[in-house]
This record gives sequence, structure tokens and C-alpha cells, in this order.
Amino acid sequence: MSHRIPDAVRLPELTLRGVLLGAAITLLFTASNVYLGLKVGLTFASAIPAAVISMAVLCRLPGANKLENNMVQTQASAAGTLSAIIFVLPGLLMIGYWQGFPFWQTSAICAIGGILGVLYTIPLRRVMVVQSDLPYPEGIAAAEILEVGSQATQRAESTPESARREQTGAGEIALGAGVAAAFAFASGGLRLLAESISVWFAVGRSAVQLATGFSLALVWAGYLVGIVGGIAMLIGTLIAWGVAVPWLTAITPAAGQGLAAAGMALWSEKVRFIGAGTIGIAALWTLATLFKPMLQGIRASFGAMRGGSEARPLRTERDLPAGLLLGLTALLLVLLTLVFAHFLHQAAPTLAAAPLWTLTLGCVLFAGVFGFLIAAACGYMAGLVGSSSSPISGIGIVAVILVSLMLLGFDAVSDALASLDPAVAQRLPTALALFVTSVILAVAAIANDNLQDLKTGYLVGATPWRQQVALIIGCVVGALVIPPVLSLLYHAYGFAGAMPRPGMDPAQALGRRRPP
Repeated sequence: MSHRIPDAVRLPELTLRGVLLGAAITLLFTASNVYLGLKVGLTFASAIPAAVISMAVLCRLPGANKLENNMVQTQASAAGTLSAIIFVLPGLLMIGYWQGFPFWQTSAICAIGGILGVLYTIPLRRVMVVQSDLPYPEGIAAAEILEVGSQATQRAESTPESARREQTGAGEIALGAGVAAAFAFASGGLRLLAESISVWFAVGRSAVQLATGFSLALVWAGYLVGIVGGIAMLIGTLIAWGVAVPWLTAITPAAGQGLAAAGMALWSEKVRFIGAGTIGIAALWTLATLFKPMLQGIRASFGAMRGGSEARPLRTERDLPAGLLLGLTALLLVLLTLVFAHFLHQAAPTLAAAPLWTLTLGCVLFAGVFGFLIAAACGYMAGLVGSSSSPISGIGIVAVILVSLMLLGFDAVSDALASLDPAVAQRLPTALALFVTSVILAVAAIANDNLQDLKTGYLVGATPWRQQVALIIGCVVGALVIPPVLSLLYHAYGFAGAMPRPGMDPAQALGRRRPP
């Protein structure tokens, strides 16, 4: 376990050079995560590689310490994680609403959703990070890497290189990185090794799939998660592919589809929604479980803000002031109202003011309240199984369903949509549901990452409010990077059902549905 900097020790943390380095790493991770997510449907948690890169750069500069390293990886990992919004926003091109990615509109959605994710999880820090026994696998791993870098820097002048590598464990980290990189290059680059094996076979009228992947990253993520989290994921896999898919294929006509196609269609259209419902209940249960201690944490924050010097919390327990949290949240919700209103006016210029503002305020209320529920649930799941394994796609499914139900309710009590042009009336609800869901997904993704980073900070002795500022900076930088990267990839490859130029190869389009 890493050595925790005592509360009385004051070291440089949120420095200008650290912010600039974090911004540079942000460009790399955000671009790679956007491409990877659109290409294979998966993004990677960037806290650990960000910590490694930060350690490698800052250890060469005078006065570097692991708290400064921690701030750099916090900022970079937040921006990389925000790229999960790509699982929703390209849908606006696929349905023909957008013809590109409007820079300020896309950036605003990413930034507002990401910063709300940071603010929503700050009151949960004491409950879910300090007082909880959740493993937070990536947060603990990042803390260990920062400790390796700190020890290596301290011994740099007095210890030979070979001895230093042996004492700090840097050699083991380098060996693991080398083996993983070689395997990934052989499988994904040279195609000499398979990335996965999937076999379908029939048992009576049921379709059964046996599949496995060969990702060393996921193997060691399983080691970090531990046996309890691994068993939970295994049980979910057995329920989905050992029970639900075989049963549904046995009772559903295949309609001329092959075995694998029928099984994948049922998984995508039915079984995933079972999982989404489970996630929704988990969100409510998590919030109910954490409600009382969360209120205690909020009360303690307000008490520290109002109290005198005797009530002032220790450096390692000091979050952003509660008054600032409320003010920033209110400001972001106002900005979100303006963004939603602009989006609606662009989609339906003839929509009257009353229904426009009713829909706008309803969407803002939904994003604000449901986003908070999801932040608690995602923070808990990230602490249990890690950010990379947290089911963000399920969160998106739940959000789309609930937003769609809200819009159906509005349409049932108002004829505003029916009075629009038929083409607009048909496209508007889908576009609005995707736009609102993008905010929810940004909140969920950052909540996943935020608590992992705060766990790392807690283990190394960082100042929480400085780390929370770094997270907000990371969200802003990532929000500025995502739109141009999306536009570049769109014009280079196109998206499924949305090709920017004639003659492009649909097989190379990004965002096509792939097996899990």
C-alpha cells in the first residue's frame, strides 16, 4: 500500500506545469478513447496510464512529488473518461438530425454533464471513499504507481538504476506493460493471435454461445477487482448467455436468421434491457442505502463552511465548499436550460413558447435529478468492479427509455408536437431523447472516474478540493477536444447509416453493432 502524505505536510499539488502536462495527456487519451469506443464499442479507464506518463515526465523535473503527479493523472483521466459520450451523440447523425458536430453545442453538453458528474459525487466522497470498504481497483492501482514514481525519484541520485528498479517495482511495471503491448500488437495489429473466440451451437431449439476474450488488460483488471466482483460479473454472464438467450431463442421464431444472428438480435433487443432494468433498480437501492450517510456528509460540509477555526477540517478532508457546490450546480442547470432551449428551437422553429419551455424545463429537471441518482449508482459500481467494467451502456439504455416515456407523456397531454411538420414531429422526440441522454451519460462516466481518482488521492494524502478542481479542468479540456476529434473521424470513416461523402466503404464505418 502506498505511503500517505501526512496532513501537516504541504507539497505543491495543483501547479501550472501540472495543468499543462495534464492538458497534453488529455489530447492523447481523449482522441484514442473516442476512436477506440467508436471502433470496438469499448473505452478504457485512463487513470493508470495517465499516472504512468505523468510519473515518467515529472520525475525529470525539479521539485516533483506524487501529489503533483496525482493531480496530472486526475485531470487527464477525467477528460479521457468523458469520451464515453460518443456512445450517444453520433446517433444524432445516424437519424439525420445533425450533419456534423456543432462545436459549441457539443462542447457545452460534454462540459456541463462532466462538471455535474464531478459536483454530484463530491458529497459522496466521505461515504463511498473514506468510510467504505469498496475495493476501487483502478484507484488503488494508480496510487501504487504514484508510490513507485515517488520512491524512484527519491532514490534517483543515491541508488544505482538496477537496485532502484528492484526496490520500487518499476521493473515489474515495465515487464507487464511490455508483455501486454506485445500481445495487443500481435493480436490487434499483426492479426497473428485471436482477440476472442466465439462458438455457437444448438441445444434443441435453443441457441447457446460460448465466448472468451484474450485481453491481458481485462485479466489483470479481474485481479484488481477481486473474487467477489468477478463472481458477480460471472453470474450476470451466465444469466444472460446461459439462461436468457437460450430460452428466448427457443420460444422466438428465427424468421430465416442463422443461429448466431438470431441469438445476437435477441441479446441486443431483449436481454440487454433486462440488464438495464437491473441497473435502474440498483441505482435506486444504492441511493436508498447511502441516503442517510450522504446527508451527514452534506451537513458536515455546510457545518465546516459556517463554523469557525475549530471546525475547520484537515487538509486531507477539505472538499470544495458546500455553498460553491450549490452555486455551480445552479449555474450549470441554467446553462443547460439555455442549451436545451436552443436545441429545441433549432429542431422545431415553429414550436410555440409554452410547449418549448415546458419541454426544456422537463428535460433539465430529468437530467438534474436522474443524473444525481446515476452518479451515486455509478460511483458505487465503479468502486466495486472498476471504471472499465462499469455498465455505462446500460445507463444509456435506462436514460433513453425514461426520457422517451417523459416525451410520450408530454405528447399525450399536449398537441404541440402534432401541430408541427410531420417530418419534424417524427424526428424531434428521438433527437431530444438522444441529446438529453448524452448529458446523463457524461454525468455517469465522470462519476465512475471521479470517485476512483478521489480514492487515489485519499491513499496518497492529496487535498480533495484541489483534486476536484483538477477534475473540473479535465472536463473542460476534454469537452473542447471531443468535437473536433469526432468530426475528424466522421469525415475519415463515417458512421453506420451516416456517410459524409458518396463512395465511402460502409464496412469501415464506425459505430456498427458488434458482439459483446
